[in-house]
Amino acid sequence: MFRKAPEWSRVARHGLRATLMASCLLLASAAQALPSDREQPIRISADQALRDERQGFTEYTGNVRLQQGSLQIQANKLTIFHQTEAADRILAEGSPARLQQQPSQDKAIIHAAALSIEYFKSQERVKLIRKARIEQEGSIVTGDTIDYFMAEQRVRADAGRREDGGRVEVVIPADTLQGNREEDERGTTQGE
Repeated sequence: MFRKAPEWSRVARHGLRATLMASCLLLASAAQALPSDREQPIRISADQALRDERQGFTEYTGNVRLQQGSLQIQANKLTIFHQTEAADRILAEGSPARLQQQPSQDKAIIHAAALSIEYFKSQERVKLIRKARIEQEGSIVTGDTIDYFMAEQRVRADAGRREDGGRVEVVIPADTLQGNREEDERGTTQGE
């Protein structure tokens, strides 16, 4: 499908790596993640890479893995769109594509999966598309699409208009509900 470009010189490959690293840094630094993530090197591995300056994208294909600190992305294909010098949009596709990251030291790792995972830098938004699932501390949200608004730490799920009558599903662990009841009872007792 994609051919390795034999005309790429060592300088061109070095420039490609530097541009990709800068693009990926924007993804990781915008997310609500461990502060040390931004200080970690970005590692991308794939079977092939193609950079198209005219069209403004870099595409990795074949068992793609991106890691920077606690951020990990696994996909069949990862495309970084860079109409400007920075990454405008990043698209991970797979069956499913997977993303995980620890938002902060006191929070559990967030696991997300979908056939497509899209990151929009200017909106600080991650969109999970088709067979979307996001999980943290046993709480699970599934739907056709899930939007995660990073700055607001808000999740919106949609079932879409599917013929099979699919719906958004949310699973909340019983121990989470029990913990909330105990907190409510303590607040009532203390407030009396």
